Amino acid sequence: MKHNNIGEELQDSYDDQHKWVLDSSLDSRGRVPLRARTGAWKAALFIIAIEFSERLSYFGLATNLVVYLTTIIHQDLKTAVKNVNYWSGVTTLMPLFGGFIADAYLGRYTTVLVASTVYLMGLVLLTMSWFIPGLKPCHEEVCIEPRKAHQIAFFIAIYLISIGTGGHKPCLESFGADQFDDDHAEERKMRMSYFNWWNVCLCAGILTAVTFLVYIEDRVGWGVAGIILTTIMAISLLIFLIGKPLYRYRTPSGSPLTPMLQVLVAAVAKRNLPYPSDPSLLHEVSKAEFTTGRLLSHTKHLKFLDKAAIIEDHTPLDLQKLSPWRLVTLTKVEEAKLIINVIPIWLSTLVFGICATQTNTFFIKQATIMDRHITSNNSFTVPPASMFSLTALSLIISLTIYDKLLVPLLRRITRNQRGINILQRIGTGMLFSLTTMVIAALVEKKRLDRSENNEPMSVIWLAPQFIVIGVADAFTLVGLQEYFYDQVPDSMRSLGIAIYLSVLGAASFLNNLLITAVDTIADDFSAKSWFGKDLNSSRLDRFYRFLAGVTAANICVFVVVAKRCPYKSVQPNQVVVDSSVSVA
Repeated sequence: MKHNNIGEELQDSYDDQHKWVLDSSLDSRGRVPLRARTGAWKAALFIIAIEFSERLSYFGLATNLVVYLTTIIHQDLKTAVKNVNYWSGVTTLMPLFGGFIADAYLGRYTTVLVASTVYLMGLVLLTMSWFIPGLKPCHEEVCIEPRKAHQIAFFIAIYLISIGTGGHKPCLESFGADQFDDDHAEERKMRMSYFNWWNVCLCAGILTAVTFLVYIEDRVGWGVAGIILTTIMAISLLIFLIGKPLYRYRTPSGSPLTPMLQVLVAAVAKRNLPYPSDPSLLHEVSKAEFTTGRLLSHTKHLKFLDKAAIIEDHTPLDLQKLSPWRLVTLTKVEEAKLIINVIPIWLSTLVFGICATQTNTFFIKQATIMDRHITSNNSFTVPPASMFSLTALSLIISLTIYDKLLVPLLRRITRNQRGINILQRIGTGMLFSLTTMVIAALVEKKRLDRSENNEPMSVIWLAPQFIVIGVADAFTLVGLQEYFYDQVPDSMRSLGIAIYLSVLGAASFLNNLLITAVDTIADDFSAKSWFGKDLNSSRLDRFYRFLAGVTAANICVFVVVAKRCPYKSVQPNQVVVDSSVSVA
């Protein structure tokens, strides 16, 4: 009879898990979500729609920004590249602030709405700077020096877009991933594909930006392009709002940094206590009590932090529980370990980020001085920024092949649901980034040799480096997205995506420092500066060779770090229905 009762309870638990989403998320009315009516792909598609328009806007500006600064604002090459890197750096570091606000206070949905509004304000101001007479670059047809008012309006607009991206980018992607229940086998597989298809849609936005939109900017006008971007962004925001009843929401849990500080303070306070002989003696709440997330299993690394969960013999347990700065749960300790674990991975991927930043700066600038005619009668000229479409196409094709062919094949070989683990995927992309820098160095050397003899060189020669960096992005950038979403504490997933984005942001600033340092050293040891006033007076091939050498050394470092880096270990799920929450 007892066994029958247990069997009935397990069956009820199984039925509950299939009917309801029991991962601490809520529906739009604040209730436990019904699986059949919320989340999964039916919700994720609405979220992906607004990502398409955001990437269309961002890359429509980013890929042509160096051209705008050198032709409209009349900055020299080095200043323009530095300004692009500063803007890119701020844009990709702002998500750290936006992700923190979302996880701690506002929640992801609200943060996306606020950020999208700020983004829209930036696009409106950018458009106005081309139509309001007092904000136009010049009165005359030929502009020798733009108005100060236009420069101020332009930079305010693009930095408003940076602020909007800061809340938009980390929260939207993690909000989309939240629509898939990690404790449900089918939805867990869907989420593994989600990051791949998210990036396919992202690349569709990029492809549209660097073909259609860049053509409008170059041939019709930046003002018309601004109207198009503003309209598309407004429509996609409306689509995002329509999907509200289908979404699954997570309640913000307060500052994610406080629990980590509590672990450090408690561990230091108990530094002289001996470790328990059995990890099960460390303090942890029961699964029945823990209804707001997932319990983590004990891991052996960073053992010093385990002392924060040691129960002291001379003090009553109830009294110790009153102070979270004196006694924390094992799960909190493991979450603190997760944050420390991602730091070496973040540091060891910065060099990849530096290689990736070349596509929006020097690669595009190279295209501006090459022969961009692709028809026999020279009737059509490729806009320089449109070369980035090769990267977007390469990324789309690579992700499709990876998701539909490689992953199923590798699953059978490795018995791993992902095919290969996340860090192996990231490392594979780094090898392609090394190949990109080698190709770029060879092509630039050939271009310089031809320029000395006044021989034009077709822009098609740049195609291989744009294509190979797209393959690298498909492995490393998408792998980093999945890694930083999956391997941080569940309460910090917006911040996790922001940490991934900060790789590119920090890399942009590092790239500027590298340019300055290399240029200073080159002046002392070389007759010709690596970064002159224009590309023909520069030695960009040497800079690319230098990056190839740094990338090769960094890959060796990454392999060592990846082998020592443990993955998140979650305790087997036990379905617990919180009776205080309505499921009706």
